[in-house]
Amino acid sequence: MSLLDTLNLTYPVVQAPMAGATTPELAATVSNFGGLGSLGSGMTAPDVLTSQIDTIKSLTDRPFMINLMVLSEQDSTTFNTAMPAWLSQYYQDNNIEFALPERPALSFLDQLQVLYDNPVPVASFTFGIISAEQVQHLQGLGTRVIGTANHPLEAKAWADIGADAVCVQGVEAGGHRGGWLPQSESDPLGLLTLIGQTRACTDIPLIAAGGIMTGQAIKAIQAAGAELAQIGTAFLTTDTCGINDIYKQALLDASHSKRSAETRLTRLFSGKLARGLLNDYLRDFSTFESANELPPYPQLNAMTKFMRANASQNKDAEHQSLWAGQGVALVKQESTLELLERLVKAL
Repeated sequence: MSLLDTLNLTYPVVQAPMAGATTPELAATVSNFGGLGSLGSGMTAPDVLTSQIDTIKSLTDRPFMINLMVLSEQDSTTFNTAMPAWLSQYYQDNNIEFALPERPALSFLDQLQVLYDNPVPVASFTFGIISAEQVQHLQGLGTRVIGTANHPLEAKAWADIGADAVCVQGVEAGGHRGGWLPQSESDPLGLLTLIGQTRACTDIPLIAAGGIMTGQAIKAIQAAGAELAQIGTAFLTTDTCGINDIYKQALLDASHSKRSAETRLTRLFSGKLARGLLNDYLRDFSTFESANELPPYPQLNAMTKFMRANASQNKDAEHQSLWAGQGVALVKQESTLELLERLVKAL
C-alpha cells in the first residue's frame, strides 16, 4: 500500500510542521486541498495544543499532522550552563530586560498526553526518538506515526520500533535539523544521497524534506525513492502562515535580490543546528559558533528568546531567527492555495 493511500492523501505534498510559523488555518487549508497539513507544536503548551487540534478538526475532516519535539525530562527542566557573556553584554548594551524561565522547555510527556487524550490522524516527531510502546499506543488510537531522520541509522531506528514512515531531512532543509545521532551532525547528507543511503538499509516508506520548492523537485525525490515531499520554506510567504511581516519580507527580499539568499547552519540561536538566512546576529557572533562554547538546546533557545522577541517588536530582521532552506530564492508572495496548485500542476 502506498503512503498516499495509507495517509488518505490526494497529492504527495506534506506541509512541514514549522514550530512558531504554522497555524491551524494553514494546516487545514493544505489538508482540505488533498495534501497533509501540519502544526509544529513542540513549543505549544498542552492546553493550547488541545484547543488548536479542536480548531483544525472543526476546519477539516481530512488527515492532518501534529509534530512534537522529543526532549528528555532532564533536557526540558535543566539550566546547567550559564548565559554566555557575549549574550549578557548584548542585552546590557541594548537595554533588553531578561529573566530566565524556571525551565528551558515544555514537558514532552505532557504534550504527548494531549495526543493520547485528543487523538489525531498523524503524529510526527523530531529531535529524538520515542519508544516502541509509545508508537504502539498512538497506533492503537488510530494515529499514524512518522519519525524524522538526518541519517540512515536514524531512519532505521524508527523502522525498528514500528513507525509508519520516516521523514528524511537533507542538509538543504530550513529550520532545525531533526536528527539526534552524532553521525547526522558530523557529515550532513544532501537529500538525494540521504534517500539513496536510507533506501539501502530499510524499506520503511519515506517522506523527503530539504530544498523542495517545485513540482519538478517533488518528481525528482519520488524518482530517488521517496513517496511524499515535505515542503516548508515555500509555505512561509503564503497568506495563512503565522510568521511576522518582517521575517516574511526578509524571505521575499532574498527572492528579489534585495537581500542575500545565503543561508547558514547555525547553533547560535538555540544551541541546536538550524538553517536560516544570514543576518547581522550570525555575522557578529560567528566566533562563538563552536559547540563547546555554547549552551545546548533548549537552554540557549530560552536564553536568546528575549533578543528575538525584542527584534520582532522593533521590526528588526537582523536579530530574529529567519529560518529558511536553501531554496529560499524561489519563494513567492502568494496564497497557500496558489502555491499548492502550482506544486501539483507539474505532477
